[in-house]
Amino acid sequence: MSTKELVEYASIAVEIVGVLLIVGGLLYATSRWIFSTKLGPLTRYQRYRENLGRAILLGLEVLVAADIVRSVALDPTVASLGVLAMIVAVRTFLSWSLSVELEGHWPWQRGKARSNGEPG
Repeated sequence: MSTKELVEYASIAVEIVGVLLIVGGLLYATSRWIFSTKLGPLTRYQRYRENLGRAILLGLEVLVAADIVRSVALDPTVASLGVLAMIVAVRTFLSWSLSVELEGHWPWQRGKARSNGEPG
């Protein structure tokens, strides 16, 4: 097996892990939502969104890693790096949007929130 094939299989494996993280997070969040009957409906919904959002964030980060491995190691052309840049930009925007939804502030404001005595 050549190095190129090994890197290709590794990137596919990382992509599968990313998808499994998202799907697993969806199943986990949904099961917690279904079985958390002691909480009020609004609290259950908020926890469901938080759990699902965290799973999507983690899955997106892993998928970005797979794209980086594939683009840089397998096909390091200007065109493939341009496509990688667009993919990373879109996924980063999605990650930041989810982070703001979940935490109520931009990712780079975490330190400020903690230094003001607010939970981070």
